[in-house]
Amino acid sequence: MKIKFDTHTHTLASTHAYSTLSENATYAAKIGMDGFAVTDHAPALPDAPNDWHFHNLKNVPRNLYGQKILVGAELNILDPEGNVDLDDELLGLMDVVNASIHAPAYKGKAGADCTGAYESAVENPLIDIICHSGSPAFPYDYEYIIKLAKKNGKLIEINNHTFFVRKGSITNCRKIAELCKKHEVGIVVSSDAHMFTDIGDYTQALGMLEEIGFPEELVMNTSYEKFAAYMKDVRNKEMMSWKLEA
Repeated sequence: MKIKFDTHTHTLASTHAYSTLSENATYAAKIGMDGFAVTDHAPALPDAPNDWHFHNLKNVPRNLYGQKILVGAELNILDPEGNVDLDDELLGLMDVVNASIHAPAYKGKAGADCTGAYESAVENPLIDIICHSGSPAFPYDYEYIIKLAKKNGKLIEINNHTFFVRKGSITNCRKIAELCKKHEVGIVVSSDAHMFTDIGDYTQALGMLEEIGFPEELVMNTSYEKFAAYMKDVRNKEMMSWKLEA
């Protein structure tokens, strides 16, 4: 299986990442990707850009060095009620809205059940993808949330970066993938790139999916066309619709 469209990448706008949008696009073109979504961290993280960065995403070229570029954000799920850190009007303009729990931005107690937080995120019509949710610090009822994701047309991310920086999450990520297979819930495989050389490297995530016999038809970002079709048919979103006025 090959992943030709990456749904989760960062630029140095998130200052713990180290590449420009141009560097990401140049490298992605070099290795034969279809494109990627630029999804920098939303403002609640300490080194994230402020709201202005996200309001100005309409300036990003949608074809760069032959790469399809989608714009969005990686939201922070802020609390057990599932509140997030960008407003609905702005999120409604974005191509791809990822949502994650990050410890520095989360107001709930580490180790406490987070099912309610993920339930609110999955039921939020403006969120498209639930990202790297296997952390043992933020447990939730996996089966309940994955079944709810299917009901709401949400995608579940399998994040290659997790295998290097969140090793304590790997066992849970496997459980999540197995439940997505069981309930036929669509997933995306992402790099969560913080350096341009991360783009295109899905080795660990794909290896795990191969071990459990995960069906390729449920992986919705093997190509840009497959991802865009899913977003249109299931999420009711036209990609690249947010542009500067002529």
